[in-house]
Amino acid sequence: MEDTAQKTNRRRTQAERRDESERGLVRAAVALVSEEGVSASTFEAIARRSGYSRGLVGQRFGSKLGLIEAVIAYLHDGRESFADGGKLDGLPGLEALLTYANHYVQRLSHLGEVQAYFRLLAWAVADISTFRTVFAAEHDRIGARFEGWIRQGQAEGQIRPDLDATAAALMVGSQLLGLSIQVLIDPAMDLNPIRATYLATLRHAFSASGGE
Repeated sequence: MEDTAQKTNRRRTQAERRDESERGLVRAAVALVSEEGVSASTFEAIARRSGYSRGLVGQRFGSKLGLIEAVIAYLHDGRESFADGGKLDGLPGLEALLTYANHYVQRLSHLGEVQAYFRLLAWAVADISTFRTVFAAEHDRIGARFEGWIRQGQAEGQIRPDLDATAAALMVGSQLLGLSIQVLIDPAMDLNPIRATYLATLRHAFSASGGE
């Protein structure tokens, strides 16, 4: 008879295999969208790219919406793992915001992920499709995190109390969004001076002490 521990280990192994295959499928989808565009990212193409069966792709994603949701969740989890791993929520509000922005701009050099995300976004907006709500929800999550850090910084006395936290959070998100698109237009641009200037400007504009 198979004991309970063996059954638990087997179930855990199956779960791990499922997670591994799902990550492989999502990475293949990200690469295809980045290199060939949304229309080329069929379930058949993802299966060929990932090495898994077309049936497994359909089982994991179910539909084009499921694929988009999985890709966005994958990219979102990467940002969230940095926030959690970097313990940003343990930093003062202003420093958490600046640290996140710094990491975001540095990550823009990973063009594969950036291209995949914004190609999907542009496709959803151009089609006036229901897929836009998926992106809106993602941007709302990031905006809420920004707003939380700004309110925290205000309570700590680091960030100007006269700032509208909601508007300031939207402004930061929009600036990062615009910079992401600019990188797609000009992949050869040197991000280092832009990153340094952006962070210094943000600190000066938000700091209760004028960035001193």
